Formats: sequence, structure tokens, C-alpha cells
Amino acid sequence: MRGWLLSTLMLLAACASSPSWAVHGMGMGYAPKYGPAFTHFDYVNPDAPKGGSLTLSASGSFDKLNPFTLKGRPPVGMGYSSNGFVFAEYGLLFDSLMTHSEDEPFSNYGLLAEDVALAPDQLSVTFTLNPKARFSDGTPVLADDVKYSFDTLMSKRASPTFRSYWGDVKEAVVVGERTIRFDFKRRNAELHMIVGQLPVFSRAWGKGKPFDEIVSEAPIATGPYVIDKVDFGKSISYKLRPDYWAADLPSRKGMFNFGEVSYQYFKDRLGEEESLKTGGLDALEEGSISAWVRRYKGKRFDSGEILKDEISHRRFTGMQGIVMNLRQPRFQDVRVRQALALAFDFDWLNQHIFYGRRARTQSYFQNSDDLMAQPEVSVQEQALIDQLKSKQRYLAQVQGRLPRPASTGDTPTGLRRDLVQAQALLREAGWTYRDGALRNAAGQPFAMEIDIPDRSSEPVLAVWARNLGKLGITLQLRLRDPSLIKKKQDDFDFDLAVNILGGSSSPGNELYDDLGSASAAEKGSQNLSGISDPVIDEIIESIVNSHDRAALSAAARLLDRYLLHQHYVIPMYYGKQYFIARKGHLRRPEPALPQRLLAGSWLLTMWWDAPR
Repeated sequence: MRGWLLSTLMLLAACASSPSWAVHGMGMGYAPKYGPAFTHFDYVNPDAPKGGSLTLSASGSFDKLNPFTLKGRPPVGMGYSSNGFVFAEYGLLFDSLMTHSEDEPFSNYGLLAEDVALAPDQLSVTFTLNPKARFSDGTPVLADDVKYSFDTLMSKRASPTFRSYWGDVKEAVVVGERTIRFDFKRRNAELHMIVGQLPVFSRAWGKGKPFDEIVSEAPIATGPYVIDKVDFGKSISYKLRPDYWAADLPSRKGMFNFGEVSYQYFKDRLGEEESLKTGGLDALEEGSISAWVRRYKGKRFDSGEILKDEISHRRFTGMQGIVMNLRQPRFQDVRVRQALALAFDFDWLNQHIFYGRRARTQSYFQNSDDLMAQPEVSVQEQALIDQLKSKQRYLAQVQGRLPRPASTGDTPTGLRRDLVQAQALLREAGWTYRDGALRNAAGQPFAMEIDIPDRSSEPVLAVWARNLGKLGITLQLRLRDPSLIKKKQDDFDFDLAVNILGGSSSPGNELYDDLGSASAAEKGSQNLSGISDPVIDEIIESIVNSHDRAALSAAARLLDRYLLHQHYVIPMYYGKQYFIARKGHLRRPEPALPQRLLAGSWLLTMWWDAPR
């Protein structure tokens, strides 16, 4: 999952110690760090003062308040998006059945559910709801509400992401007023845990409207905030619930400390930076290193009114890269994909644009040592290969050394060598240079487009476009509104797209949506490339059904190696540090956790030392 949380053996061992087989928390193949009597997570300040307002920024616009449907763009802060699954912990409105901790590899603790029990045959899981749980309208959270939320998200009126993610759940069954059971179609090593990520909302939301017609009505949910003010496309503010039922719950203590959280929308990044400098924003995470070095200066920085934090991390970053739409015939040839990647000169970019602060992405599970493919195939991996029904296809596709992104060493000779190799690959694939352009046998020129939501990525892509031009390939950058880019990607109407795949410390069911054949034709899925390969499908099954961490790691390495040999993605880079500018009176616990998503931590654990 974007969080495989527990081996079956560990859960059964934990349950065996309880007459009801119910546990308060679970760890991934280990006993969870926090016992039943824990009062708060170690990385929060349980005495953090409440109050004050936090103003952050967002780019583009938004046009709906329902984050679970496919069409439209929801505002930042809800914790979920229709084009991807985001943990509820980083959202303000929706609580989930359980929540994970940030200082363990992956552990899960009760939130809406006060305990959880896996059936002995591992074909169902039962949650008991906390009797204190309340919706924002004051009504109690009951098992009927949980079933309604699940059934709604699994319907055709919600994003297909959820149907893929929970595809092995047969049904949700109301056992009692506050007891809900999820029955499974088959054994799935992580399914009983990812069901715990279910967000719960009230049946009263939308007053009976079909779910995909709920657009502008504020959600009636269970989380710490409610929507206060909305100016569609421009701003949204959330107000802390004074009656938040979980404020003193151990898994929520010391979190969500601001009385109000608001987001101001900007059309370009410069607008966000200027707003920070003039006091309009309280904090801003910067992704552009050149901007961080050159533009984050001035009197407010010199005086300490605005502080600059550079925080090193080893966060699992996944495969950030440029994906090619395989639904187009020209990208189906692996030689073409290899050639396009050879024109991407990371070394030059890192030296001249990134000030040496970026690292090259080399894996779909970057920074996860036991999941990343290694040069040599392990004994466990070989055993998996021998068990593949599609073994011959695997062996035919995976030949030679483990592919690594090309490195030019920041020299003209290195780039020239790579472009010569790219030219040879393109020629083999039937593309030749004539009449001023690279053309196929039918005389059609090789021209591509890539949509960008703002100009921050322009310097990087412009360098790649220049190198492609030396091969006779035209790359045009199209500046478009983010909502239009999303619509085009949902409809698979694009040539290239910057995307992030993987990134989980423990992959699982989300791989069906990211890489599975069934999602390749499902509009709105995360499978932007359109990957459809029986080998990948079979390895995903091995990952999802792994009985322990060692088996999961071996299968993940096998998948990583196979994907790298297919060159589906042009690997880009990842940041080795977080760059955070914040007002001096905005505090956070020390030290910062190395794997935390910093944008989320503003909402989770930070506070004003003197609430305004």
C-alpha cells in the first residue's frame, strides 16, 4: 500500500493475547512501538498551545468541495484528491478508521476505530468504533456511516482509484451499531490494514444528491476542521472544531494546533514567494533550488522574521520522472524510450541549476535499501522468477546489466556520446533525420508536447528540449491551467507528463492502479503510461500476497528490475533536503523527522509560540 502495515503472523500473534482478538495498534512485522496505554506520539508536543491562524499557498485553482469524485479539482487541505490517494492524516476534514505513526517503519493505531481484529482465516477484518466519535454536525459515527462511506467510494460515482485500491474487499457488513466487518474475496496480506485508511463521511452530506453531483456542499465529516469560507478558485479557510471528538485521543494529541488554516491560490510561483516576503504567507516549502538560493533574501530574512530551514532527509521518494504515453505507437518501441532518456542531462542540470543539491532517481523505490533492485539477482528473487507463469517473457525482457540513468559527468564529450547512442537507437527503430527533422518511414516528424502548470520546471525541460533538438526531435512546453492538465491526463490525451510512481516504504495494492493492466484503460487511473504487461501483473500479485517483509522486498526488487529494463520513465531527480521558509514565531518539534512530509507536518505538529 502507500503503507503495507503488518504481517499476518504478527497480527495473529498480537490478537492471540486478547480474548476478543482485538488490538489497539499494529506494526509491520514487529510489535508496535506504542502500547495500549500510550498518551501521545513521541514526535509531537502534547502541550502545544492551540490557536492562531496559519496561511499557506496553493497553485492553480479549484472548483469543487468533493475530493472523492473524478471530475474537477478539489482544494488543498482535504487530505484526498480524485487523482490520487493521500493519507487522511494530512487532511483537515476526514478522519480514517485508523492512523499511522511517523516514527516507525509502518504502524497503525486506532482513530475512528478503537480496536481492530482479523479473522482466523484472514478473510475478514472487524473494527469497533469509538463511542465518542462525532461528525461535524454533532451526530454520532455509526457502523452504517462507515458502510455508506465504503459503498459510495467503491461505486462508479467516485474515482476509480478507490475501486482499484480496495478491489479485493467483497463487502462491508454492519455487525452492530458500532461494529463493522469487511469481508474479503481472497487472502491479501495487507488488505485488512489498508481498509483502515477508509475516510468516513455522513450520509447527510449532499442531502440525498447522487454522489458525483455533490460539488459545492461542504462535507459533513469527522476530522478536526470544518470549512469556514470559500472563494472558489481563489481561497479556502478551515476552522478548528471546538468540539473535535479526538482532540485528546493518543493518536491525535498535540496535533492540529491552529485555530484556522487557510490557503491562498496563486497563478504562479513568484506570487507565492512575494506574498511570503510581504507577510501574507506564514510558511512556504520551496521546490526550486535556484529560487531558494537567489530569491529568498531581504530584510525579513536578515532580521530573523523569516527563517530558512534546510532539512536533510532519506524519505522514500519513488520514481519521479517523465512518463511517455504508451498508447501512442511511437512510444511502444523500447529503443525510442531509451533514446529520449539519453538526451536528459542530469549532471549538467545538477551543476548549473540545482547547486549540487539534487540526486538522480535510479529506482521506483528510491531510498528504500531493501526494495531497490541491486546489480545481482538474489536467491529469493531467482526463486520468484522460477515460479513466474510468464518466466520466458521476463527473461526475454530482462537482459544484460541493471539499467542505470546515463551520466555525462557534466562534459560536452559525455553528452555527445549519449546523443550518438540515442541516434543509433532511433535509427534502429525506424527514425531517420531528413528534411530538417527526425522522421519515420511515413515522413512524419517526431514532435512532442508536455504540459506544465507553471514556469518553475521550464529551465529543466528547456535543456532537455535543446538536447532533443540535436536529434531532430521537437519538444514544445505548453503552459496550461492545472485543472486542464488533470483533465487531459484523466482522458490520456497527452504525449508526456511529469509523474511520481512508487515511493512507498512498503508497496502493495496501490500498484494495481499505478502499473496494473486493468488500470491502463481506466480513465482517471494513476497508470498514466498505459502499462499493460502480464509479467508486471504477476509480480504485483506476489507483492500484495507476500507473507513477510523478506518476501515483499524480493518481489519489489524483481518488479523494480523489470520496470527499469522497460525504460517506461525518463528518471529525473529528487531533493536531498526540504527547503522551508517560515515566520520566526512558527514552531515545530525538534528534531524534524527525516521521512516526514513537511507540508503535512505544518498541519500535524506545528504551533505558534504566541498564538495571534
